[in-house]
Amino acid sequence: MERRITPGLADVPAEVDVVVIGLGITGAGVALDAATRGLTVLAVDAHDLAFGTSRWSSKLVHGGLRYLAQGQLAIAHESAVERGILMGATAPHLVHPLPMLTPLNDAMPRSRTAFTWGGLQAGDVLRRSARTTTRTLPRPRRLNATEALGLAPALRADTLRGGLLAWDGQLEDDARLVVTVARTAASYGAHVRTRARVTAATGTAVTVRDELTGASYDVRARAVVNATGVWAGDLDAQVRLRPSRGTHLVLRGSALPHTRVAVMVPIPGTSARFAMVLPQPDGTIYVGLTDEPVSGPVPDVPQPSDGEIDFLLGVVASAFTAPPTRADVVGAFAGLRPLLEVAGADATSDLSRRHAILTSATGVTTVVGGKLTTYRRMAQDTLDTLAGRLPHAGPCRTASLPLLGAAPPDELRRSTAPARLVRRFGTDADLVLATAREATGLGDDELLAPVSEDVLVTLAELVFAITHEGAHDVADLLDRRTRVGLVAEDRAAAEPLARRALQLAMGAVGGT
Repeated sequence: MERRITPGLADVPAEVDVVVIGLGITGAGVALDAATRGLTVLAVDAHDLAFGTSRWSSKLVHGGLRYLAQGQLAIAHESAVERGILMGATAPHLVHPLPMLTPLNDAMPRSRTAFTWGGLQAGDVLRRSARTTTRTLPRPRRLNATEALGLAPALRADTLRGGLLAWDGQLEDDARLVVTVARTAASYGAHVRTRARVTAATGTAVTVRDELTGASYDVRARAVVNATGVWAGDLDAQVRLRPSRGTHLVLRGSALPHTRVAVMVPIPGTSARFAMVLPQPDGTIYVGLTDEPVSGPVPDVPQPSDGEIDFLLGVVASAFTAPPTRADVVGAFAGLRPLLEVAGADATSDLSRRHAILTSATGVTTVVGGKLTTYRRMAQDTLDTLAGRLPHAGPCRTASLPLLGAAPPDELRRSTAPARLVRRFGTDADLVLATAREATGLGDDELLAPVSEDVLVTLAELVFAITHEGAHDVADLLDRRTRVGLVAEDRAAAEPLARRALQLAMGAVGGT
């Protein structure tokens, strides 16, 4: 029987090859890499999958264009390569091409237009160097004003003289990627446990407390990996971070009607930074992204500031005929980037997004920095660093290893399963529905009915989150397995369905 993600530490192994601390995208990626090399793995998180930074991103799989503009050629190329792997091999069911339009208007003088077009051409060179085909990501091109308005009718027409169209990758959902990577790791034998807090760690052992029962367990290991992101310094005092907060606003799609592409709006006073208007698969729109330095204790859930909200609304206002206002903001979220402190860097925007692998005085290996797009390479480098401690480990397999549910877009389009489930689970859509039928005894009409016109989540996917993905409570279901919690009004509407799913499915979990 497939091993499943489990809350708590019941039947936890006393000894494994690798303990991974933290189940954001980096920790989940390390667990998958280790398990597919034939190693025994225990991966734990004090809270839940994707509890931290990994659920607060722009939901983009970047090709590294911004890093290219900053002269960071290595990370730009690495990003393009990893984007191609996600879109072509490991997660084509969760990552799709996103057209990104830069309007040419008064905010884009000829000099900046030329600079931006040159950057897009350089980004296309990166795409080719990463061997990503134009079928996956088309080449950038220039548009006239009529073409630009056809893609984004809400743009101001009076100052519009055209547009630049490029393509990047967009995730169905960042937390969904984390859950899928973790579930894939479990399918290869990893013990993936949430509500499991590490209270002490060395390079060869950890003490873990079950947050559900209070019981503590000692687990021996050949290697211990700290993948706790912005909390990495709590386990290794030598890790010095300068976190940066990135804030996004959430709008209804009706705030900028018929916007079918991402819109890039230049941030005044910068040469290569843009605010992004990002249409989402669920019909909402995200507006982001800030880059604010953060000091003091790291909060579990960062909060956007009023200044950041006003800043983002102000930047995008210049591009639209009826720009969004405070009244259009139905939600907002912020995440903290775990940026390594570097001498001589004045602003967090100057800090490299390159990852680093460090070893503490106690032997704990910390992987920190990097970004969502490059999680797989971060995991590979971490396991390669540990090769001396893990001589029986096989080679890295994750560059060509499909995640659960992965299939080419053409195959997914031919699926007869419910479209929402295909979008979120790929070829596992039928498994999701079959599991919900078996666990609840309900018919498809009830299992697939959305909460409302705005809240598309279904009982079937909530039940599957409990039976197969380790969801333990309403917050797990609405804030991480689905993203309903980003809008308070939608969360309130969906909470009764989440409670019903827990009531129906908990009995089924006990038998797995």
